[in-house]
Amino acid sequence: MAFGGSQGPYLNPAVPFSGTIQGGLQDGLEITVSGTVLSSSGSRFAVDFQTGFSGDDIAFHFNPRFEDGGYVVCNTRQKRSWGPEERKMHMPLQKGMPFDLCFLVQSSDFKVMVNGSLFVQYFHRVPFHRVDTISVNGSVQLSYISFQNPRTVPVQPAFSKVPFSQPVCFPPRPKGRRQKTQTVIHTVQSTPGQMFSTPALPPVMYPHSAYPMPFVTTIPGGLYPSKSIILSGTVLPSAQRFHINLCSGSHIAFHLNPRFDENAVVRNTQMNNSWGFEERSLPRKMPFVRGQSFSVWILCDTHCLKVAVDGQHLFEYYHRLRNLPAINKLEVGGDIQLTHVQT
Repeated sequence: MAFGGSQGPYLNPAVPFSGTIQGGLQDGLEITVSGTVLSSSGSRFAVDFQTGFSGDDIAFHFNPRFEDGGYVVCNTRQKRSWGPEERKMHMPLQKGMPFDLCFLVQSSDFKVMVNGSLFVQYFHRVPFHRVDTISVNGSVQLSYISFQNPRTVPVQPAFSKVPFSQPVCFPPRPKGRRQKTQTVIHTVQSTPGQMFSTPALPPVMYPHSAYPMPFVTTIPGGLYPSKSIILSGTVLPSAQRFHINLCSGSHIAFHLNPRFDENAVVRNTQMNNSWGFEERSLPRKMPFVRGQSFSVWILCDTHCLKVAVDGQHLFEYYHRLRNLPAINKLEVGGDIQLTHVQT
């Protein structure tokens, strides 16, 4: 099956997890699995690239084991029978610590990057195009699983769907006249696997273990309805503040500013070096915690930006700068370690 663009991410999926890889594996596809190794339960976890959901046929079994000093097992399972193990006698992960695993599919092998560094390559034992499912199980907590095929550039935007394994409650799109900033959030009931639309334009991902701060990059094509931006990182233990800015020229169209010294998440816009009015209200407690990892998902809608933290909707921010394609720069700074960016 032809792959018309990048599949949307699975956000905050519960483990054990199995999800469809839209269009199956193909040469050039990158799949990033981001999460945290649990420190209290179990000594293993696994990422499996398989045919269907049964687990009888697994093209690539990536299995970190923390016993006996730590090592990683790679293998293939065909018709319920395991082949010979390939063991890497080194453990690049730590219990209780966040990680990014990037699996690059190539014609001859899988290449696995761990926190931005090449860790292992695993030569195909079965045709990789048979794979249509990714599964994760064991002692791990997931932040997201994202997909990117940099070799696929559609001529025009095609639209795919973003699956969520847990509810992400977004308010319904406002009808008629623009609502005021202080809105009542109406919960949208969602079930595992519910879809939300996102364009299939290939996102740009930066699979580094840590980024120099402040971090600045472009947003290809700027903002437009259904455009997603995903960031993850870890808040420093002594953090006071950090910020995520979406910029248009010298203007800051959207300023997201968690402040630990004020226990607030401030949102604002700066035009001509002048700040507008702050928005601070939240439907729940401060979602960012010192010393803990986080993921932020910013979804552009026609009227507003919808922001989810760790897979749960947090707030909406109505556009104050309406020329969305001109909002084409991302800035991140402050007291965090940034580990993953997708624009």
